[in-house]
Amino acid sequence: MLDPEMKSKIKKLWNAFWSGGLSNPLPAIEQISYLIFMKRLDDLDTHHKMAAQTRGQKYKSIFEGRENCRWSNWKHLSAEDMFKQVSDVVFPFIKKLHNGADVLYSKYMKDATFMIPKPSLLQEAVSIIDEIKIGEKIDVQGDIYEHLLGELKTAGKNGQFRTPRHIIRMMVELVDPDIGQKVCDPACGTGGFLIAAYQHILRKYTTKDMVKFDEDGTPHNLIGDKIVKKEHWNLLWKESFYGFDFEITMIRIALMNMILHGIMEPNIEQMDTLSKGFKQKLIYDAVFANPPFAGYVDKSDINDSFNHDTTKTELLFLELFYNLLSVGGKAAVIVPNGVLFGSSNAHIKARQLLLENCDLQAVISMPSGVFQPYSGVGTAVLVFVKGGSTEKVWFYEMKADGYSLDQKRDFLDGKGDIPDIIQKFKAGRTESDQSILMPFETIRENEYNLSISRYKKAEHDEFQYDEPEILIDNISQLEEEIGKELQALKAMI
Repeated sequence: MLDPEMKSKIKKLWNAFWSGGLSNPLPAIEQISYLIFMKRLDDLDTHHKMAAQTRGQKYKSIFEGRENCRWSNWKHLSAEDMFKQVSDVVFPFIKKLHNGADVLYSKYMKDATFMIPKPSLLQEAVSIIDEIKIGEKIDVQGDIYEHLLGELKTAGKNGQFRTPRHIIRMMVELVDPDIGQKVCDPACGTGGFLIAAYQHILRKYTTKDMVKFDEDGTPHNLIGDKIVKKEHWNLLWKESFYGFDFEITMIRIALMNMILHGIMEPNIEQMDTLSKGFKQKLIYDAVFANPPFAGYVDKSDINDSFNHDTTKTELLFLELFYNLLSVGGKAAVIVPNGVLFGSSNAHIKARQLLLENCDLQAVISMPSGVFQPYSGVGTAVLVFVKGGSTEKVWFYEMKADGYSLDQKRDFLDGKGDIPDIIQKFKAGRTESDQSILMPFETIRENEYNLSISRYKKAEHDEFQYDEPEILIDNISQLEEEIGKELQALKAMI
């Protein structure tokens, strides 16, 4: 959620790119992301150095021996000098941050191209970005990507819209990932779920008084001062977070996002996770996802590991989440409401899989406005653990998420029902006016229907009826009065 001042500057930035000759949205967003990455590397190098000192660790600056690559050292150059410095020195530097190491960042940045066509556009873009107060805002490239696509009215095509950050934080809180666990998002986009999972772990291991929050709940100053073992940091930085996406621009933005948040060797790969080319591994302890659900997949390209006879993406993704988890692994994923009550054999079998091969712990129905202004589709969050079977399912009807549910999505309190959801879930999935627990047997008898409307009790207003004798007397009196009126009418004719 960008504030009005940032929105204004991003719009100004986009207009500059449009008039400057770079009007294709995805390449423009990619070039803007590179510039933001350059600025943030400079800002965060100082931040990471101070955090390392607080933890009592040594820190080696990524600009060591390359001070001329710092944003602060070249942002005041003339247009011609800046263009030469960025295209010949700074851009090659960010492409080779790992000095040719065999890591995924190097693989996907190898073919990255500096495409800003002229010095005047670069100078104007640098000036605008330098004014943007990015601070420690999580996933700022992702927010900018979302806003630009919103301006162009192209977001939401094929279900490609981003998950609100506060919904992501809620889902991560319900799963509660920890050090040593492998976390996966098989349709990661700009990396929002993976970044939130990393932030969640850091928050658990940061002295409570040090953590600060924005009014929308975004945490800051997460230095992880209680993580004292070097091998734990290595796990977090190199072997904990895995993402896949089929769009190369999203891969590069996600890679840069992860690096900006301290994960110097991100595991983000370009892959269609529903296709035959994806090698599924049952190794992940936590899965988070809100993949594009619209449409169908070419049957000839569907991965052979799928058992459900369907080409609908929402059902294939649901089986994919299950397939990726190790036994005991936990998922929080978003599905369209049709998955909850669809009557086809494929829909019923998908829900049966969750209920009979997993512990389906929660179905959280969200209001349709959550994904405005891109889509009014109704969605739900499913929380489940792979292995065993379900005894009871906790249904929660979210009525508010802290923002207006219209096209504007104005900030209200940034929380809505989310604190109540988290509290009740962690307290043993307690029941209330908005939540109920239903036994597996009842759900099975209803063709595994997972819509809360099927099970919640209808509310009836209590009405006090008179005794039968009084009712009879009242009717007799009414009949007598009607008779008198009829006699009067006859006398008038």
